[in-house]
Amino acid sequence: MDFPATVHILGKDILLHPITESLGIFVGMRYYTFLKRKDKEKFSNVNSLLILIAATLGALIGSHMIGSLERPDDLMKAPNLWAYIWLNNTIVGGLAGGLVGVEIMKKIIGKKESTGDRMVYPLLVAMFIGRIGCFFTGVYEETYGLQTDSIFGMDLGDHVPRHPVALYEMVFLAALFILLKYVQRHYSYRSGVLFQIFMLLYFSFRFFLDFIKPKYNIIFVLSTIQLVCVFIIIYYIYLIKKNRHEIIRSR
Repeated sequence: MDFPATVHILGKDILLHPITESLGIFVGMRYYTFLKRKDKEKFSNVNSLLILIAATLGALIGSHMIGSLERPDDLMKAPNLWAYIWLNNTIVGGLAGGLVGVEIMKKIIGKKESTGDRMVYPLLVAMFIGRIGCFFTGVYEETYGLQTDSIFGMDLGDHVPRHPVALYEMVFLAALFILLKYVQRHYSYRSGVLFQIFMLLYFSFRFFLDFIKPKYNIIFVLSTIQLVCVFIIIYYIYLIKKNRHEIIRSR
């Protein structure tokens, strides 16, 4: 298998990763629209649009801000600061930034209802498709794992057996999709709890996954992404603990 994988389109070789990222966003948005039509809408169309814009803008800012802070030394030495920030991004920052954007917008428009549950499955699908491209990029993008002698080690383009962390994440996302579907079908819960479980489990997974990825330690043995994960984990443990009495198994 050759890395990075390309697709031959109109006489040109195009990297697979940006194609899968775009496809993931498109499929995720279409899935979200489908679920939105099925649900009883609690927000006006204008408010829904404002929240979606806030989520998108927050995700964009958070993704590039956290991504560029992963290696502070490189950021400080970058000849073109804005280009460096634009070229570095992470889904962890995107999710955290999107969360902040939505909460700020809800404060502005005076809404307290949760808006996250409908976004869970589209996010999982979009992330899964995007990770396909991450895997096929190999070591040519920083979504690969450390060297390993385990049976899971793969040559991702540099002839060194490494943890295929993109594949690990794809398996986790698929399992999380199934788990949340089970929770949705067999439990009654307050609106927003499904999103809280998704965020808690995904950020917990990413916290541990990043120990087998190349990283720049900021505090002790933790990277910027792991520190963000810690804050998000604490926040959602608090929310779920506060609302645990509202999660009831359906008969």
